[in-house]
Amino acid sequence: MKKLIAISFMLFSGIVSAQATPTSPELLQIMEKSTKFIVNTGKGPVEITRVMTTCAKNKGWLQPLIPIKGVVPVDEIDVLNALNDKDSIVVDMRVVDDRVKGTIPGSVGIPYTEVAMRMDELGCKKPPAGSTKWDCSKAKKVYAFCNGPVCPQSPMAMSAMTRDGFPPTKIYYYRGGMLDWDALGLTIVKGEF
Repeated sequence: MKKLIAISFMLFSGIVSAQATPTSPELLQIMEKSTKFIVNTGKGPVEITRVMTTCAKNKGWLQPLIPIKGVVPVDEIDVLNALNDKDSIVVDMRVVDDRVKGTIPGSVGIPYTEVAMRMDELGCKKPPAGSTKWDCSKAKKVYAFCNGPVCPQSPMAMSAMTRDGFPPTKIYYYRGGMLDWDALGLTIVKGEF
């Protein structure tokens, strides 16, 4: 009887695990448009791929730790300290639909598509007529984040900001973003615009 129960359990487990594993998972981008990366090992080439998991949460591609020369990478402790620093502003650069689902308490929402037009909210002065460069000599330190290590939104915003005169040395990039913040169990507020 014990053998029959063990065999039944093994068959049932095999059916459950076969149903839980998709036959052909969607391959996600790793770097830019590439969905695979080949690494040569002592045992031959190995193909590294990326698939959606409950932890992965989004489909972007891996962002560099320093997306623009001069930008400073930061961690959660740095972000926490910045939230109480009057010379700093923590900016959620995600689209509003993502922000309202949950964000870092005390952060300000400026979508990545708008940040270059709203640099006055970061301490810069609007450019004079005929110029594209803002006066950011008195800009605040900006702690920028988006959805996480594969989200291109805040790096795109940083590129636009620096193009228009924001000093890269005043940009602090929290690459971990909401993915890491949530994974670490840190407090999230919902319904913020």
